[in-house]
Amino acid sequence: MTAYRPNLADIQFILHEVLQAPRQLQALPAFADTDSSLLAQVLDEAGKFVAAEVAPLSRVGDEVGCTFKDGRVTTPPGFQKAYSAFCQAGWPALACDTTHGGQGLPWVLEGVVFEMLSAANHGWTMAPGLLHGAYECLKHHASAELQARYLEKVATGECLATMCLTEPQAGSDLGLVRTRATVQADGSYALQGTKIFISGGEHDLTENILHLVLARLPDAAPGPKGLSLFLVPKRLPGGQRNAVVCERIEEKMGLHGSPTCVMRFDEATGWLVGHAGAGLNAMFVMMNAARVHVALQGIGLLDAAWQKAHDYAHERRQMRAPRAEGLPKAGAEPDLIAEHPAVQNILHTQRAWIDGGRVLAYRTGVELDIAKHHPDAKRREQAQNWCSLVTPVLKASCTAQAFAGASECLQVFGGHGYVREWGIEQIVRDARVPMIYEGTNEIQAIDLLLRKVLPDGGEALAALWLSLRKDLDASLALDAEVLRRMAELRYLATQIHLAAAGDARLPFVVADDFLQVVALVLLAWAWTQIAHTPGADTPRWQVPGVALQQRILPTLEMLLRRIRLQLPAPNPLG
Repeated sequence: MTAYRPNLADIQFILHEVLQAPRQLQALPAFADTDSSLLAQVLDEAGKFVAAEVAPLSRVGDEVGCTFKDGRVTTPPGFQKAYSAFCQAGWPALACDTTHGGQGLPWVLEGVVFEMLSAANHGWTMAPGLLHGAYECLKHHASAELQARYLEKVATGECLATMCLTEPQAGSDLGLVRTRATVQADGSYALQGTKIFISGGEHDLTENILHLVLARLPDAAPGPKGLSLFLVPKRLPGGQRNAVVCERIEEKMGLHGSPTCVMRFDEATGWLVGHAGAGLNAMFVMMNAARVHVALQGIGLLDAAWQKAHDYAHERRQMRAPRAEGLPKAGAEPDLIAEHPAVQNILHTQRAWIDGGRVLAYRTGVELDIAKHHPDAKRREQAQNWCSLVTPVLKASCTAQAFAGASECLQVFGGHGYVREWGIEQIVRDARVPMIYEGTNEIQAIDLLLRKVLPDGGEALAALWLSLRKDLDASLALDAEVLRRMAELRYLATQIHLAAAGDARLPFVVADDFLQVVALVLLAWAWTQIAHTPGADTPRWQVPGVALQQRILPTLEMLLRRIRLQLPAPNPLG
């Protein structure tokens, strides 16, 4: 079984050459000293850490998994040591403020590091995966007292954090949350209720765990607007154990190295984060950061699957591969399966998704940094518009392709892929859950169409397309195709907007297909940027670019037709 290897050459080509990220980041006062050399140095060190400390634990994490006994969770062998090394090296605090013990580096750099971590060992990476979101949530919404007590501990990884949203009766519909919070004489709150599907709700990686819990005050309004957010630590400031109980961990399809817990709060002590009734506002700071991380998980998992399939295809010999002049004569040595067109189709198609996905995800990371740090308010607004529209598309499309593409990569192994020896089946299992958590992919599609596109009649989407047009050259075939599809999609958004006035159900029916269309147009745009970059005129970049045009983009017609079939027929009388 081959272990994942961070592909720094590809990552840095996209980050430095395609996106010119160092130049964009250095234009921000906070990152004036963040040049190409610094980015390369950090990524090089991260790659070494990932390969040496995290990737070798992937198999034991899956096969041994987490164990539960008497309310305590023990992580797989080696996980605790690797996490301690992770913290000592300063990786959790990469993008946190220096005033809180962080390194003050760009978010996009942290995002790339977590892509590599997820590819190497998805189960282990789940533990620190929520740290930055929890940090931002507390930084923007917690009281000065809570920040002084916990913010630095989160930034440095001394305390890990959870998001406690889901309950047995309340999944995506958070308005059904029943967990109650009652104010105490000292200003703290007592929380009572049960949360399920809590990643890292209990473990042995850190002494303390900070649970960010959505709950309802006694006089709260019904529905989601009545929810408040509370910080409930595993251990109270004096060191004593809080009334937070892990009832069990789930037996899951994958991600065995990450404990998924049922958590019971028995009048547990907590403190309000933000304002009463504004819990979702505070929690979404955490969730939106997590959704970009999940998109990068998808890219990393697909890259890990592709690496295994690529390596196997260049070792395994079977039959003779057809050539333009016909099949070779019988009796010759079998060819590598990498020479067979069916295998090439799989490998090249997945690589097109990985490369294009990286362009979009890294661009989103840069836009997050711009939205936070750019001195010009208009540019910050443009960056926020990009992140608002592209984040749900990235989360849904990258995770869906991670699972579908990993399954395709398993096919390269034939029967060997279905057994544990080669490790590809673990990636397929692990890659399934990102389509579900942090808001299912169907929720992402609804968010995109009904909350981001339709309310203004598609104007925000049109502004996004306008910002991307400047990077296109209409004299080039792919660029011209992207321009045509942008105009087509803009008109389609208008049609859906008008039709929804007479059929409120329609946008929900077409939302998934609409998101996929947007994803493919963005993917095509990403590949125009690769094609325009000096150094991309080599087979390494040209071959997956051809796969994009021949095997991925043709599905646009099917998706567009499926949407149009749901629209009302034109009135012949006008």
